[in-house]
Amino acid sequence: MKQRENSAALPLNSELLIRASRPGDEEQIAAVMNQPLVRRGTLRLPHTRPEEVRTWLEKPLDGGLQLVAERDGLILGAAGLHRQMGRRHHAAALGMSVHDAYQRQGIGKALLLALIDAADNWLNISRIELTVFTDNAGAIALYETAGFVTEGVHKAYAFRDGAFADVLAMARIKTPGG
Repeated sequence: MKQRENSAALPLNSELLIRASRPGDEEQIAAVMNQPLVRRGTLRLPHTRPEEVRTWLEKPLDGGLQLVAERDGLILGAAGLHRQMGRRHHAAALGMSVHDAYQRQGIGKALLLALIDAADNWLNISRIELTVFTDNAGAIALYETAGFVTEGVHKAYAFRDGAFADVLAMARIKTPGG
C-alpha cells in the first residue's frame, strides 16, 4: 500500500489509499454521498451539495476522524468517527459510505479497520456505535466480522422510500486489555 501522511497500514490492494479527508475533497465526497445505494443506506437527504461537505471538512468535530478511500486519485468511499462529549467521551458514532460502483470490493472493510485501529490505538475510544438499516445485510455482516454486536432495533427509525424503516443499533466495545 502507498504510504502517505495519515494513511493506515493495511494489507490491501496496492492501489487503494486510506487517508484523512481534507478540504478539496468535497466534490468527490458529495458525488459518493449522492449515489442511490449510498443515499438509501444512510440518513442523508438527496442532493448533498459539495458546499455542505466542505463545511464539515473545514470545521471537523472535536476528537473525530474523517477518512477517505482513494484509488488513482478517485475517492471511492468516506467514513468517520464522531466522538461524543462529556461522560460519553469514550464513545464515538461511526458513519460510512462506499460509492455504488465499488461496493463489495473491500473498501468498506479497509475504512472500517482503519477507524477501529485509530479508535483503539490512538484516540482511546472504547465504544464505537452505529445504526444500520435492517435490510442492509452486507453492511451488517461487515460490522459483525469486525466485532460489532446488535444491541437492539429502533422501529420506524427513519423515513425512506416513502415508508418508515427500522434500523439495528450496533456497537463494538473494546474491553480493557483486549
